[in-house]
Amino acid sequence: MTKRTRSKTIAMRPMSAAEIEEGKTLVEFMDIRRPQTRLDCQNGPRPCPFVSCQHHLYLDVNPNTGSIKINFPNMEVWEMPHTCALDVAERGGITLEEVGSIMNLTRERIRQVEVSGLEKLQSEPFAENIQELRSLDA
Repeated sequence: MTKRTRSKTIAMRPMSAAEIEEGKTLVEFMDIRRPQTRLDCQNGPRPCPFVSCQHHLYLDVNPNTGSIKINFPNMEVWEMPHTCALDVAERGGITLEEVGSIMNLTRERIRQVEVSGLEKLQSEPFAENIQELRSLDA
């Protein structure tokens, strides 16, 4: 069994006015634009270079704190076997172990997230319709 490297979280700090201006000047030199839709990126380069995409597996940004969690601090983006959550989802059902490996989380943590997501789905109004459809199939 290989040892898993834990993710690393970087706290957000406010940027200075000079850093913001420097960033604005660099934008014009970027000749590659990030895809806007799934269709735009579906046949794009892999591993995906667009780590700022919300579906990229390299990092996560906490919307409440702005902190950045690097999921694979021991790897460069181009070393990752999977970089897009949408690509993984298109493959179909995979085991908790496989999801854990892809996301650098333990099997137990993946199970906890799965249970939480299912509970949220069941509390939605459309969940009644799903249960009715399932009973018709039986």
